[in-house]
Amino acid sequence: MNDALKPTVRPTQPPEVIYVKERRVACDGGGGALGHPLVWYALDDGEAECGYCDRKFVYDPSIAKA
Repeated sequence: MNDALKPTVRPTQPPEVIYVKERRVACDGGGGALGHPLVWYALDDGEAECGYCDRKFVYDPSIAKA
């Protein structure tokens, strides 16, 4: 394959993990106008991942920020 046509592989960043002290959370992407529609998640099993931005919410009141 021609070197100019080889795909460039770039490492991706791991999803952001946010520790929360509530079992119901909202995510808007955190980017203001660059975010996404507000969506709500229930952390019934202790965690949820946003379907838009891949943020991962983990229920852990002992380490959640205020």
